[in-house]
Amino acid sequence: MQKKILSVLKYLLFLGLGVFLVWWSLNKIPEKNWPYFKQAIVTARYWMIIPVFFILTGSHLLRAYRWRMLMYPMGYKPTFANTFFAVMIGYLANMAVPRLGEVLKCTILARYEKVPADKLVGTIVAERAFDIIFLLLLFLLAFIFQYNIVSHYSSALFNKAFASSNGSISIIKILIVVFVVLLVLAFIRAWLNRNRHLSFIVSIKQVLKGIWQGLVSVKHLHHKWPFLLSSIGIWLLYLGGTWLGFYATAGTEHLGLDVAIAALAFGSVGMILTPGGFGSYAIFLALILEKNQVAPEIALANGNLQWFAQFIIVLVVGFLSLLLLPYFNKHSKTNAPNEHHTQQDLPVS
Repeated sequence: MQKKILSVLKYLLFLGLGVFLVWWSLNKIPEKNWPYFKQAIVTARYWMIIPVFFILTGSHLLRAYRWRMLMYPMGYKPTFANTFFAVMIGYLANMAVPRLGEVLKCTILARYEKVPADKLVGTIVAERAFDIIFLLLLFLLAFIFQYNIVSHYSSALFNKAFASSNGSISIIKILIVVFVVLLVLAFIRAWLNRNRHLSFIVSIKQVLKGIWQGLVSVKHLHHKWPFLLSSIGIWLLYLGGTWLGFYATAGTEHLGLDVAIAALAFGSVGMILTPGGFGSYAIFLALILEKNQVAPEIALANGNLQWFAQFIIVLVVGFLSLLLLPYFNKHSKTNAPNEHHTQQDLPVS
């Protein structure tokens, strides 16, 4: 019961943050500029959602393909359809409750494909690790192509967090943060060592063992190039969707690929902060557009429209996946049931 209450409170906290960011961003628009914001929304090229729909759905298909490859070294080969359904249902759930989607993805494949959930957790961790690497590479590209803008923006955020009363960087604040983090980690390690005999600690170790097996599955991939290329493809499609999204509003259609790289990098951070990026995605993207001489009200309009397009895509494809999942598995019962395969039984490609 207490765990459920904490989950609800956590959800309300993140949702409240999203609502606050929406309110805050809209209130930033001066009253005299409201007509321009409304005009940008009303006159937007909404038909652009059609190509963006196919581009972003393609990225989700590649994500399902990549996730499936991570299961091969462990001896499992789930159907592509169930893997894709699980990915989209996971995205749909994440828009309601942060991180619920990861749990649902594992639950769906554990139920319909008999893949142990603890090992699936490891593959999700591996996926997230690769996504972080690609996000860092994206920030590096943004830093190269938009050095003045990204460096100024990043330094402003850092200064705000660690500035002293006289405006300079406070070394003491930085040391305090590092010390607190190290102290917490040391405390957790000592507590776990002291209580390693407890049953739930043993259970956690078993789960971690499964996670580790999922992580090392990347090392044993027989098809590393398809995995790498699919990872690159996912982020290229994200980038293409963002760049194409600039054409949705008058005043942003002239922006180039360099701006799209920076917008995607900072927008991705916004997607992490609140459920489905509600509120935060539009603000982070709009800030980059503003730095590129786009009027604030136009930048915010484009940011909100780009977020809305992603929301609609996840909503439509997610609900379709939710409906098709039981139908697909009901009609596939006539086929041989999925079993645990040895690695030699699995195809190389």
